Amino acid sequence: MAIDQETEMTDVQIDDFLRRRETGVLSLARTDEPYAIPISYGYDDGEREFYMRMVSTPDSEKRQFLESAPEARLVVYDEADSTYRSVIATGSLESIEPSELTPDEIAQHGNAKRPLFEIWAEGKDALNIELYRLTPTSLDGRRTEVDREK
Repeated sequence: MAIDQETEMTDVQIDDFLRRRETGVLSLARTDEPYAIPISYGYDDGEREFYMRMVSTPDSEKRQFLESAPEARLVVYDEADSTYRSVIATGSLESIEPSELTPDEIAQHGNAKRPLFEIWAEGKDALNIELYRLTPTSLDGRRTEVDREK
């Protein structure tokens, strides 16, 4: 398999791609420690911001990372036939108080899908559910065509 063509996606192509997807991998980093999780998001293409709900237990590794105000990178990707697309958003996560949400932000959080099933070792009472916004400092997309015959 050889790369036939690789191109940068335009802002319009990036926005269209992100609107049509709903999941990606969120990576958080602090000092020399990485942490990555699959995530569902809502995307506001007007503001070019991502909205997500984070569910964790008080002593979880996820909670420890979120409390450290880590740098974040969200990777959204897909493969269709011989075309691969990926978008990488880099920036900081901002916690949002529910009382401060605008109607548009509420709609974006509504677009962040929940898993179809949930398994928690602890009861739901022990879960922290927080809302976050990622306003990227960089948002880059790439489209790669591969020739599967080579």
